[in-house]
Amino acid sequence: MSDSKSRIVRQNRICGSASHAYALEAVKTLQPLEESMKRRTFLSAGSAGLVGLTGLGALAGCSVTGPTDSGDSASKRREINVGATDTLNRLYATTKSAQELGAKAKGILIFPKLLSAGFIVGGEYGDGVLRAGGADRGYYRAISGSFGFQAGAQSKAFVLMFMTQEAYDKFVHSSGWQVGADATVALATIGANGQIDTNTAQQPIIGFAMTNAGLMAGLSLEGTKISKLSI
Repeated sequence: MSDSKSRIVRQNRICGSASHAYALEAVKTLQPLEESMKRRTFLSAGSAGLVGLTGLGALAGCSVTGPTDSGDSASKRREINVGATDTLNRLYATTKSAQELGAKAKGILIFPKLLSAGFIVGGEYGDGVLRAGGADRGYYRAISGSFGFQAGAQSKAFVLMFMTQEAYDKFVHSSGWQVGADATVALATIGANGQIDTNTAQQPIIGFAMTNAGLMAGLSLEGTKISKLSI
């Protein structure tokens, strides 16, 4: 076998192993979510739950950052951080109230880009960063059956602000965190005066859902599973 063919074979074996390992990790992440999805009303009884792992190949692939690939990990972190900063800037430009809450928050979890998850019917996922005390505290993945964004939205993002130390600590020390099961998230809405609803602003965790058109109301984060990434 020529040297070029040998390299191709070795690469395919490596990619196959990486994709298999990533698929196993995804299964572990999605198992608790499957049960919560059965209770979600946006799916019909015939389509609730997982449809298999056939879409994992496209999601995982050889370009997925692995914990042992420091170069790819650094690149992935930079990508998330750039998107997170842009998302926060857009949020703060939308309403001054969000910036005021952000200054008081014990920690802010930012998911700058949500993508379709082929292995869940109508599902979406996104990678984000937790920031607290002016530093990045960790990177996370959110997976949901559906966040409820309107079809055709060019960009989809969401932000969680932990307004109390108790809520922040519970999230940070969890091995897997789910909206509804582990904590309630109050989704922010903007009133006619341009301010966030007073009752919402007093909740331990406040969520903001954004598209290219601005803040969105009427979404649900219920059942969203958030797990820490090893990057």
